[in-house]
Amino acid sequence: MAGCVSTTRLPSRFVNREVTLPLIVDDRGTLQVAAADVSKLLRTVGARWLHLVEAGEQVLDEDTVAALTIELAKLADRIDVACIAHSSGAP
Repeated sequence: MAGCVSTTRLPSRFVNREVTLPLIVDDRGTLQVAAADVSKLLRTVGARWLHLVEAGEQVLDEDTVAALTIELAKLADRIDVACIAHSSGAP
């Protein structure tokens, strides 16, 4: 389905809402996801975890959530930097 756009909903017991991630199938049938959507998803998950810890969610360890949130943010930053470099023509 060349040029087909669909969305995937990612439910989670720790997110309390569905996150929509647009998916695109290119002319070769390869599934594509916009990098901006991926980095936003990573940051959203981390922020939601932190919110739950602050709200006193007993199942989540504060130190673990903090470490995971930092790593998700670093990954999102690397994706953003790579996209900026690509769009500016940098090697």
